[in-house]
Amino acid sequence: MMNRLLKGYGGKKRFIVMILVFVFIFNASFSSTVFAAKPSRLDKTSPTMPLNLRLVATTDTSVSLSWDASTDNISVNNYEVYMDNVKIGTTYTTTYKANYLTPEHTYQFYIRAKDAAGNSSSNSNTLVVTTLRTTSGIPTAIPTISATPTPLPTVIPTIAPTATPAPSIAPTAIPIATPIATPSPTVVPTATPNPTVTVTPIPTSIPTPSTKLVGYYAAWAAYSGFTPEKIDANKLTHINYAFANIGSDLKITLGYPDVDPSNIAKLNALKQSNPNLKTLIAVGGWSWSARFSDAALTAESRSVFANSCVDFIVKYGFNGIDIDWEYPVAGGLSTNIRRPEDKYNFTLLMQTLREKLDAREVIDGKEYLLSFAGAAGSWYVNNIELSKLQLYIDYANIMTYDIHGTWDTYTDFNAPLYNNNDTSPQLKWSVDTSINTWLKAGFPADKLILGVPFYGYLFKAVADVNHGLYQTYSGSASISYANIAANYLNASGYTRYFHAESMVPWLYNGSTFITYEDEESMRLKAEYIKTKGLGGAMIWELSQDPNRVLLNAIYNGLK
Repeated sequence: MMNRLLKGYGGKKRFIVMILVFVFIFNASFSSTVFAAKPSRLDKTSPTMPLNLRLVATTDTSVSLSWDASTDNISVNNYEVYMDNVKIGTTYTTTYKANYLTPEHTYQFYIRAKDAAGNSSSNSNTLVVTTLRTTSGIPTAIPTISATPTPLPTVIPTIAPTATPAPSIAPTAIPIATPIATPSPTVVPTATPNPTVTVTPIPTSIPTPSTKLVGYYAAWAAYSGFTPEKIDANKLTHINYAFANIGSDLKITLGYPDVDPSNIAKLNALKQSNPNLKTLIAVGGWSWSARFSDAALTAESRSVFANSCVDFIVKYGFNGIDIDWEYPVAGGLSTNIRRPEDKYNFTLLMQTLREKLDAREVIDGKEYLLSFAGAAGSWYVNNIELSKLQLYIDYANIMTYDIHGTWDTYTDFNAPLYNNNDTSPQLKWSVDTSINTWLKAGFPADKLILGVPFYGYLFKAVADVNHGLYQTYSGSASISYANIAANYLNASGYTRYFHAESMVPWLYNGSTFITYEDEESMRLKAEYIKTKGLGGAMIWELSQDPNRVLLNAIYNGLK
C-alpha cells in the first residue's frame, strides 16, 4: 500500500507530506477525544467574589455567617469557609455556622467560591467577630463588636415619617432603687424593681391550653450548655424546636444532626412533668427559608414537603409543625427563591399540611397541631392571605419584635408596645400597630400569639442627647437578657429609663444605649394580650433568659 502511495504522490517529498498529514489527523483526533472527556479544562473563568459576608448570630462558642451568592460562567459548585486563614469547612449554600469556638476570642472569616473546574474566586470581605463571654454574673466592660447582623426590618418604610410634637412629659431617669408604683402612660415614669436573677420555685399550677405560652428553643443553645432539660416546662404550653432544614429534595431534615437527637429526646422528656405540654418542629427560619417557594409551587411539591413533615413528627415524637417561612413574595435573605405567586401558594401549602395531618390523626388517634410564624409589618400582611390561612391552622406566632434594631440609622426600641408622640427621625411602628394590622386583615384574635423578645440591642458611641434615644451610633449587636442582667443592669454608670407611652425600658450610661425588656414591660404586654383577647404569648427564645426572670413575669402576667 505504501508503494502505491509513493507512486501516486511522486517521490520522497510526497511521502513526507503524507506523514505530516497522518500526524496532524492523529493529534486532532486525540485532542478532541481528551477535551470531549474533560470539558472543564476549557473553563478558566473563576466565579465572582462572594459579597456582603455578614454576621447572622454569635454565642460564646459559635458564629453563624451568611453572604450573597457568587456567579459563574457555568455554575458555582461550593463555597469554602476560612477562619484565621485556615479552611474550616465547605458548604453548598450561602450560610455557615462555625462551632466549638473559644469564648471572648476574636476570629477573622472570609469565603471563597469554587466552580466544577476547580477555579476559585477572590476572597470575600473579611469579617472580624468576637465571640461572647460566658455569663458569669460579674459586670465587665462593653464587649467588642466588630460586625452586626442585618435582618429585614419589621416595617419597610415607604413613606417618610412626619415630625410630631414632642410629648408634654419627657421620660426621665429612673435610678435603680426602691420600687414604687408603676407609672401609667400619662404620668411621669417612676422607678420599678430590679429584675432578680434567682430562679423562683415552680408553681403548682400549669397554664391551661386556652391561653398559650409558646417558647422557641434554639437547637444551637445546646452548644453553650443550655440544654432542654433546663427549660421550666411547667410554665409553657408549647415548645417550638428551631429549626429543621429543607433539603434539595424538598423534604425536611434535621438542621443540627450533631445535637438534634439528644435535644429532641430531652424535649419529649419534659412532658413527664407537664403532660399538657406540646412540642412542635419549627421549619425554616431566617437562614433556611430558601426552598419554601419551590416546596409550595405545585401540588406535587406541596405533597412531597407535607408528607416529609408528617413522617418527621411521627418519627421524633412531635405534636405538630410550625412553618417559619421568612418570607413569601419578598424579604428574607437575598439568596432565597421567591415568587409573586408565593402569596397564594403559601395558603395551598398550609392547606396540604392540614389535610396530611388530619389523615395521620385518624391513623394515630391523636391531635396534630399546625402553626406558622409571621412578620409584624404591613408589607408581610399584604403578601399573604391571612383570612384564608386561619382556616387551616391552630394559631400563628406574630414576631412583634425587631421593630427597630441594628439596621436602623438611629437608636430606638426593639418592641415598643405602643407608638408614642415623640419627634422621631424614623418611621414609627409598634406591637399594637402590628396586632391591629393582622386583625383588620381578617385574622381571629384568639388564634393570634403575640411575640415577646428575651433579647435586646446594644448601640455604642451614642451621643448624650435625650438619654441616648433616637441618636446615631457606631457599633451595635444583639444582646440576651441574661447578658444585660449580668453585665449592664446594675453596672456603675448605667441608668434605667422607662418610656411612659411606648411602655418599654432602656439603659444608658452616656455613650451606650440598650433597648430591652424587663419584668415591668413583660407584665404590660401580658395585660395587653388579655385586654385584646389574644391567644397568648410567644417567646424568642428561651436560652436568652436562663434564670427565668422574664419567663416568670410573662407567665404570672397571663394568669
